[in-house]
Amino acid sequence: MTRGESFIYISDSKRPLQAYNAPFDKLIHSLLSASKILKVEQPNSDRILRLTLAPKSAYKEKTIALQFEFTGKHTNAILLDENEVVIEALRHIDANRSFRVIRPGMELSPLPTYQQKENSEIIENIEDHLKEKYKIFEQKRSVGLKRQKLLMIAKKRDKLQKLFKKLPSVQSLAEESKKNQNIANIILANLYQIKPYDKKLKSYDFEGEEITISLPKGVVPNRISEYFFNQAKRAKAKAKNIYIEEENLRTKINFYNNMYYAIEQAKSSHELELLVPKRAKAQRKKEKIKECELFWIDDYKVLIGRNSKENQALLKIAKSNDIWMHIKNIPSSHLIIKTDKQNLPDSVIEKAGKLCVDFSLTQAGDYQVDYCKRRFVKIQEGSSVEYDKYKTITVRKEGIEIRE
Repeated sequence: MTRGESFIYISDSKRPLQAYNAPFDKLIHSLLSASKILKVEQPNSDRILRLTLAPKSAYKEKTIALQFEFTGKHTNAILLDENEVVIEALRHIDANRSFRVIRPGMELSPLPTYQQKENSEIIENIEDHLKEKYKIFEQKRSVGLKRQKLLMIAKKRDKLQKLFKKLPSVQSLAEESKKNQNIANIILANLYQIKPYDKKLKSYDFEGEEITISLPKGVVPNRISEYFFNQAKRAKAKAKNIYIEEENLRTKINFYNNMYYAIEQAKSSHELELLVPKRAKAQRKKEKIKECELFWIDDYKVLIGRNSKENQALLKIAKSNDIWMHIKNIPSSHLIIKTDKQNLPDSVIEKAGKLCVDFSLTQAGDYQVDYCKRRFVKIQEGSSVEYDKYKTITVRKEGIEIRE
């Protein structure tokens, strides 16, 4: 029912219904849940599909009409009472936008007479036609979504790659440490020459070469040598631990490479939305989630670690009843499903297992994924764990190698 692209289709998709909280959606749920369809019609052979329904919750016999109007920019879905008065509509239309006002409490005016084109297509098999219509729409939508999501992931990956390339080498950090150590000793030896307002010190190093040292702002003369000694210590410490930063960035880049590959292999818009959900972006800002990648599966929050450090963080923040997941006998991302103490549907477990595999590996094949409650996972060292009372599912990662 989007503006300019509204149509009826038939699909075999088992996609779960998405929850919406707008007034129209709430009324649809409260008024029409378990209602009986009395009549389906197309008034005046127009661009309207009208369902006459008998609400189950009504105290006395009454009917409600749910009218779908496929009219281009004014595409709409409207709830009407027995007197053709609007109860609620998907889109409200005011007098300044159209002669046909659509607002709750107002009687609905009829649409102008529709002039059907003479060369209109004659549909022999309506069911096949509606199925084909959905296939064309889904293909077009998937191509657009895939392009959009690949660009987004590539942008994240490229940003990390730039940071990785900018990382200093152990050798350059060692040289920086030695240089700052030397400067600190020269300043200490020439401290008597430095005035509070000096910006530079001209002197000689310990080999007798002339040297000019730029002095830091806001540091009193008797603390300048200490400043450079601290700079030397920092560079030395960074050189010692630079491999940790390199590994964190490398594993994050690999994670996004895997995600990029999974998006390339996705076959439907539903799969693409699962891999890179819009809702996750808004929720990430709201909750300030930094230590993992956030996903949603049928309204269940799913967190995935992108490297060993994030895997450790996930294990710490997960609650005892949350579900932990990992590929059996293969290094992989840790995955946590937030349960709020609810029993998870099998479909959520299966989709989460696919995410775990998709973002850990690129090789196509069948993989076993273990899962259990977080309270049965014992941390050994770093992100290495032992776990008990687990179940196992098999996940197929598809690719060119195994497609039929």
